Amino acid sequence: MVTKITDGVKISVETVYQPEYSNPANNHFMFAYKITIENLTDYTVQLLRRHWYIFDSNGTHREVEGEGVVGQQPVLEPGEIHEYVSGCNLNTEIGTMKGSYKMFRLFDGSHFDVNIPEFHLISPHRLN
Repeated sequence: MVTKITDGVKISVETVYQPEYSNPANNHFMFAYKITIENLTDYTVQLLRRHWYIFDSNGTHREVEGEGVVGQQPVLEPGEIHEYVSGCNLNTEIGTMKGSYKMFRLFDGSHFDVNIPEFHLISPHRLN
């Protein structure tokens, strides 16, 4: 698990290789990742947008932007946690992801970015 705190919002990431959705013979490797967002501030915040940078070990780079996460724009009161699971496919057994969330602070209407720490996507058989 990797963790990073930006402006009082803690992001933790866990990854899992998905062999049942992968097809290595066709260069298709599927990974799931679980994100935990924890509001450590004294203020209510809302996640508005996501921006991902996805790197495949064959040199391919992708960017993904959009509203919310898995169809939600969660509001987190002080001390609250929001978790979600999503996925990413790669053309190789190894890659990385990192990014940011655009957040909104309800008490003063300000926007701020929260960094998502870089995490590795590695097929287990590559570790042997």
